[in-house]
Amino acid sequence: MINENEIGEIKNLLASPKKIVIIPHRNPDGDAMGSTLGLYHFLMQSGHDCVVISPNEFPDFLAWLPASDQILIYEKNTQICQQKLEAAELIFTLDFNALHRTGDLMGSFLATLDKTFIMIDHHQLPDSYAKYTYSDTLMSSTCEMVYHFIQKLGKPELINKTVATCIYTGLVTDTGSFRFSSTTSTTHEVASDLIKRGINNALIHNNLFDTSSYNRLQLLGKALQNMKLMQDYKTSYITLSQDELNAFNHQKGDTEGFVNYGLSIDGIDFTAIFIENKEEGIIKISFRSQNGFDVNKFARNYFSGGGHINAAGGKSTESLDETVNKFVSIVKEIRK
Repeated sequence: MINENEIGEIKNLLASPKKIVIIPHRNPDGDAMGSTLGLYHFLMQSGHDCVVISPNEFPDFLAWLPASDQILIYEKNTQICQQKLEAAELIFTLDFNALHRTGDLMGSFLATLDKTFIMIDHHQLPDSYAKYTYSDTLMSSTCEMVYHFIQKLGKPELINKTVATCIYTGLVTDTGSFRFSSTTSTTHEVASDLIKRGINNALIHNNLFDTSSYNRLQLLGKALQNMKLMQDYKTSYITLSQDELNAFNHQKGDTEGFVNYGLSIDGIDFTAIFIENKEEGIIKISFRSQNGFDVNKFARNYFSGGGHINAAGGKSTESLDETVNKFVSIVKEIRK
C-alpha cells in the first residue's frame, strides 16, 4: 500500500506542471493500456506535459481507446523515447512491478535513469526500483488502483468520461467481465461510479469482445482443435505453433482470451496456452486456474514468470514440443 505521507509528497510533486512519462508493460493488455491512458488523461487535465511510451506495439482491439494514437512505441522510436525518458521529471510504471517486464532493452535503459519512479501495480512481489510504490495484490486491476489513486490525490472531479472510459476498460478485461474472484463489492462500486460519469459500458464491451476478424475466429477454432485434456490431473492445455499463427494471418492480440476456454470444461481447474514466437525465440505461456491452485507460484517456479494466484504468464526458450513435454511432466509430478 501507499501511506498518507507518500501521497502528500506526490501531491506536492504534481502541484506544478511536470514532464511525465507513463509506461505499461511489454505486450500491453486492456488493464495496462486502460490504466496508462486513464492516468495520462487525468494528468493532462492538471496541466502536465505527458507522454505514454509502450515497450512494443499494442493489440488492434485496443486502438479505439482515446489518445492511443499518441502513444510512442519504444521498439520503433527508440531514440525519441530515450530522449523523452531522459527529460522526464516523473516516470509512472503501471501494471508491472519489475523493469524487465518492459523487455530487456527498455528495461536495461530504465535501470540507468536517475529519476523519480512511481509504481502502480497489483501483482505480487514488487521490485524496489520506485521511490513511491502503490502496490495492492487484492485489487482486481491496476485500473481500479488508478481510480483510487486519483481519489487519494483529492481530484475525483477530474475523472471525466474519457478517464472513466479508460479505467473501465481495464476493470472489465482484468476481471473477466466481473466474473473472476478478484472482483469485489468495491470493484462494482467503482464500475457504478464510472457509468455515472457517462461511459458507454455496452460500447466498451462490444469494442473489446464482440468485434472480431474472420481470421481470428478461424485461429480460435484451430486452438480449440489443438486442446488436450489431462483429466486425471484436472488440467488442459492448448498449443499454437508459429506456422499455425501464420496460416491465419495472426495479428497482435488475436489470441487474447483463448486460454480461458480451457477452464470452461467440467472438472478442469488448471489450464495453459503455449504460443510459439519464432521472432523472439520464445514460447509465450499463459496460465489460468480456479479452486485455489496457485498459477503465480507455478509460473515462477517452472517458467520464469509470475502474476496472480489465478492468472499468470511465463516463457520458455526451449522448442514448443520440449516446453509442452516439460509442462506435462511437471503436472504429473505435482498434481497427483
